[in-house]
Amino acid sequence: MFTFVGQNIQMSIQNLEAHFQSSIDKEIKIEPKDWMPDAYRKTNLRQISQHAHSEIVGMLPEGNWITRAPSLKRKAILIAKVQDEAGHGLYLYCAAETLGMDRAQMIDDLHSGKAKYSSIFNYPAITWADMGAIGWLVDGAAILNQVMLCRTSYGPYARGMVRICKEESFHQRQGFESLLVLSKGTAEQKAMCQDAINRWWWPSLMMFGPKDSESTNSDQSMKWKIKRKTNDELRQQFVDMIAEQVKLLGMTLPDAELKWNEERKHFDFGEINWDEFWNVVKGNGPCNKQRLEARRKAHEEGKWVREAAMAYAEKKKSPLRPLKGELDRSESSLVSKAV
Repeated sequence: MFTFVGQNIQMSIQNLEAHFQSSIDKEIKIEPKDWMPDAYRKTNLRQISQHAHSEIVGMLPEGNWITRAPSLKRKAILIAKVQDEAGHGLYLYCAAETLGMDRAQMIDDLHSGKAKYSSIFNYPAITWADMGAIGWLVDGAAILNQVMLCRTSYGPYARGMVRICKEESFHQRQGFESLLVLSKGTAEQKAMCQDAINRWWWPSLMMFGPKDSESTNSDQSMKWKIKRKTNDELRQQFVDMIAEQVKLLGMTLPDAELKWNEERKHFDFGEINWDEFWNVVKGNGPCNKQRLEARRKAHEEGKWVREAAMAYAEKKKSPLRPLKGELDRSESSLVSKAV
């Protein structure tokens, strides 16, 4: 009997999996209340929460430059951008919560080092030109991945990415424009522009993740249409895009092997330092410890804001009560009538 029941359960799961994959193949979005394999839920939860963490941690290198921006215009632009990143993080935490994980747990996992975020934010931003390089290169790399995610199979993630992509595209244009101004400036400004490009180029290429041959989750994510392109496909697309755009700046990319391949119709480029990539991923980058410490400190110092917001929310749920003065006048009226 138990064998028969077990076989029925197994057949039922297989039917559910077949229906699930059929929906994905037909480009039907998977929604929170739909049945989904545990592995699909976990993969999305890991990716979306990591994306949310990256938006929040990504505020730090640029936030440090708000008070040092060279003009009021640049200060306002940078403030707006950092605020956008905060909003992106909130959208993505909301999307992750639909998969069953509490936001507080996600944040605890980030602060404990259990959860990952994009390794690009573990590099220092040491000059004003870095703000332009981050906008142009880092946000540019992010956009290629995020545009693809507008068509990801999980509904809440896909819908959240639509607005995020619009704002990130603006961030990239701002970054490029900032570098363009420097590239037309003094010899010192031009040198600062080139230096920032040199330092952010290779970390930007690392943003797409390990080589396809070493990406353990890529095949399944492609089958489930969580991803639409592989790491190497996106990286090549990025190189082809930036190799042309850098010419408009009159600058160069720090890669002696970068050249157009007529046969492939793509740019060839040098080998990434994968030892550096894995070292940063494992928490040994230039700013890993500082970034997490800054996030933990901000979370602790903002505790009173969260508590006040929760108290206000609870107060709003309670039945309306008269103000103390109104209560005193009401009591006096009752006493007068009684007399």
